[in-house]
Amino acid sequence: MLDKSLCQEVLACAKRTGADYSEIYMSDDISNGIQYMDGKVESSTSSRNRGVGIRILKGDKCVYAYGNDISREGLLSLANTVADAMGSTDSEVKDIVIKPKKFEIINKILVPANSVEAKRKIDYIRRGYYAAKEYSNEIVQVISGIADTTRHIFVANSDGIYTEDTRSYVRYIMNAIASDGNENQSGYKAPGNHSGYEYIDTLNIEEIAKNVAKQAVTMLHAENCPAGKMPVIMDNGFGGVLFHEACGHSLEATAVGKGNSVFCGKIGEQIANTKLTAIDDGTMPNEWGSININDEGEEPQRIVLIENGILKNYMIDKLGSRRMNMPSTGSGRRQNYTFAPTSRMTNTYIANGTDTREDIFNSVEYGLYAKEMGGGSVNPVTGEFNFAVSEGYIVKNGKIDRPVRGATLIGKGSDILMNIDMISDNMSMAQGMCGSASGSINTNVGQPLLRINQITVGGKE
Repeated sequence: MLDKSLCQEVLACAKRTGADYSEIYMSDDISNGIQYMDGKVESSTSSRNRGVGIRILKGDKCVYAYGNDISREGLLSLANTVADAMGSTDSEVKDIVIKPKKFEIINKILVPANSVEAKRKIDYIRRGYYAAKEYSNEIVQVISGIADTTRHIFVANSDGIYTEDTRSYVRYIMNAIASDGNENQSGYKAPGNHSGYEYIDTLNIEEIAKNVAKQAVTMLHAENCPAGKMPVIMDNGFGGVLFHEACGHSLEATAVGKGNSVFCGKIGEQIANTKLTAIDDGTMPNEWGSININDEGEEPQRIVLIENGILKNYMIDKLGSRRMNMPSTGSGRRQNYTFAPTSRMTNTYIANGTDTREDIFNSVEYGLYAKEMGGGSVNPVTGEFNFAVSEGYIVKNGKIDRPVRGATLIGKGSDILMNIDMISDNMSMAQGMCGSASGSINTNVGQPLLRINQITVGGKE
């Protein structure tokens, strides 16, 4: 931690031209990665990124500057930079008093990354590599990898916060490519956790690898997906990326505070089917998106965004709180010291419902089963989206009929929320990296298996 008296001096300096809030943020990231391909270690990387940022607020105006010099001179230089950018008139600054803040450690680290030798990491990824490679002679390439990041953060601000935290992220990565000599199809999985290497020991690496290879081979022999409007059954886990992108970003203060969301001013209104409840929860122990404290020194919350179809809350950071005249929900996050924080998701999911998997499938006479989702794009202002289905199947008379490829889901987030009319009880999460105004951060997406009663499916006639 930086010296407390130095922090108080720097915070006061940053406020000297009239800012009503000042903040120091430090991050120190140590990242490692190993990739295995063609029967050998293809690459091994290690990096460190450390620096400090200073932010000031005056009303809803924000100024942010960052650098790598954490000496007294360097910090005061940054403080003067942001102060001069805010205004040129010096003002009297009251003494700033900061004190250590205690918080609950919800993400316990048992086997730190720096305690694990490279040999052990290579053994993990070799197991996955060979399990996928041996699945079929149509698997022509397998890339397995493991990555970890240990991040230390420090926050001090003029509200009195003086605190620090250490985070640890571990991820196992499997990618398999199947080919018939004319075209290729791929399978992918990358489970991760906010924990140490004890998490890797809980994974069934061989099963993950075989499922990735199976996905690639299955899609290689799949026919093109037909296009049209139809019901879609979306599997649990990464199916939640659709809600995250098409709806979640539109519930962040980043969009709502600027009036750039279809959900502005709709608290208390029905925006979804009454069966749907959606939650953002940064307090779930050791989940990929969980945090002990956020990047503004506040504790995370369990935020019920939508309850039985009614919009209840937004995700709000400090600056968003000022713009919206609503309290912060502890949602301020950032990639590292080079970004000012803004409102971001943590573990965002659709909660369990009461329908059964059997009932959901039996309800579909003809439609698409989206078992695995891929990437996509969304306009947060309108909620319009386009998402690829990386593994899909046609459903006929309640049964999985045949695999199809090339499917895309096209629609608007506000429409989809109303059209989700059956939700099962097997909620699970999947891990991703979410990019937005404050950089790329760890987020979980999740949902149970559910049915969208009608959506436009792009494909080929």
